[in-house]
Amino acid sequence: MNSQIFSQQVRHRFGRQADHYNGHAKLQRAIAWRLARHCLSLPLPPGPRADLGAGTGLVGQALREQAHQAMPEANAQDNPSLLQVDFCPELLACNPMAKGQGGLLWDLNAGLPREIPQPALLTSSFALQWLDDPIQQLELWCSALRPRGWLALAVPTAGSFPQWHQAAAAAHVPFTGLALPSAKNLIAAARRHLQVPTYQRLRFTQPCGNGLTFLREVRQLGASATRQKPLHPSQLRRLLQHWPAGGTLGWEVVLLVGQRLTP
Repeated sequence: MNSQIFSQQVRHRFGRQADHYNGHAKLQRAIAWRLARHCLSLPLPPGPRADLGAGTGLVGQALREQAHQAMPEANAQDNPSLLQVDFCPELLACNPMAKGQGGLLWDLNAGLPREIPQPALLTSSFALQWLDDPIQQLELWCSALRPRGWLALAVPTAGSFPQWHQAAAAAHVPFTGLALPSAKNLIAAARRHLQVPTYQRLRFTQPCGNGLTFLREVRQLGASATRQKPLHPSQLRRLLQHWPAGGTLGWEVVLLVGQRLTP
């Protein structure tokens, strides 16, 4: 699929479900909270701060809430907000941190926007995998940081959805989910540019009822864009017949926090 067509598909599918995103994004919210906790005490240099693929603002809101809990007497100016960068206007419209000058509509496939030159902090959670070349964009983000700047990243990776992969193989139908980057390639790319004191390869199991319930949940989240052709109805029936019993689905998520030490 043409990269521009796919990018628009991602944008429109998330846009249609933007009002319901937070209600379905349970894992994304938990990861955003965990990522924000790692950012809370980072020794940041002066400079722009941005959340890439910010969506409805889960990372920025988690960071703001945690900062307030840690220092309730602190002034808001002591904790500058993250610029909320996203390609989906409907998601940004649901993001309370994107009000006024807090949000920027931007396609990250085009690189970083000029509004964040030499950033002091870049965060991104569950967004990098939607870009055309996640590894290339990750290297760009790392190299754009100012010296002693930080990147905090969470990405679902290729070890996710083993039950779906198993069902597709058993049913002799294509796996039609999004191809996710490998954890090994992500950490290697980050370490080419950053010192990475925090690297976690997390595994989660979520209840999903059955295969049909999971696929409906993906659509309700807006995360159903794929570069693969959809299954024919007969293929979908075979896939669901071979979906493993147990009603769970596995995720693999890489969380890393790294600092650029050299110019």
